[in-house]
Amino acid sequence: MINMTHGTVKLFCGNACPKLAKAIADRLEIPLGDCEVTRFSDGEVCVNIKETVRGCDVFVIQSTSTPVNDNLMELLVMIDALKRASCNRLTVVMPYFGYARQDRKARARDPITAKLVANMLEAAGADRLLTMDLHSTQLQGFFDIPVDNLLGMPVLTSVARSRAMAAKFNAPLAIIDKRRPKANVMEVMNIIGDVEGKICLMLDDMIDTAGTITQGAAALKANGAKEVYACCSHGVLSGPAIERLNNSAIKKVVILDTIEQPAEKKCEKIQEVTVSEIFAEAIARIYSYTSISTLFE
Repeated sequence: MINMTHGTVKLFCGNACPKLAKAIADRLEIPLGDCEVTRFSDGEVCVNIKETVRGCDVFVIQSTSTPVNDNLMELLVMIDALKRASCNRLTVVMPYFGYARQDRKARARDPITAKLVANMLEAAGADRLLTMDLHSTQLQGFFDIPVDNLLGMPVLTSVARSRAMAAKFNAPLAIIDKRRPKANVMEVMNIIGDVEGKICLMLDDMIDTAGTITQGAAALKANGAKEVYACCSHGVLSGPAIERLNNSAIKKVVILDTIEQPAEKKCEKIQEVTVSEIFAEAIARIYSYTSISTLFE
């Protein structure tokens, strides 16, 4: 780990992922900044930065996961408060980027909300974004500030995507052909590849309602798969996700801790792997103006 001098670099976090933020700070061997993020009686976000940040490189750690709008507004207000307090350079560390799926006009009069969020982060004063596994890599082009998009799959598997995983293990690749008639609804059309008698590992960037992953697992089993496992970067796990996973053919699901899971979303089938080490390394390299390109491999 690159040496970091406490006092010239400060880490702050909102209410979205305090456990991950603490783990990152511990790996960097610096304390989290003294900051209070609360609500006024009408629900407005209230931020109180309780230490000086003048001239410091500041990193704000906040996933925009559920409740998405609250966490996003917290982040924007924190950025504004820190920039007005004369910090030097402010990097947003967003392990999970909410609204990333709305990245194009799929129908007439659709918004492109991912671009809107990018605009808001820049307008608030962010100088850089550090994130992981954007839903679409072209989102980096929505920003006019540097964007570092870390890969989560190497943390899980030492490779990036399904094809690389298959090559790594000298295993055949199967593709689940699907269509999505509307948001959060998926229909499996076909399994492309031979899965008869094989142990299958399904890879995705996120699991939201778990419809895609559980229907895919059912289709694999119907086509003769012996066992089905799954892994993803972001465990959104909304709505019926936990019930679907518990009732599915999937034996185990491995997720990263980019989204902090409440007690009601704990499940025996789910195993978490931390991303604190790779984020800590990226923060250290950004702070010291050292290349982080090797972290994308």
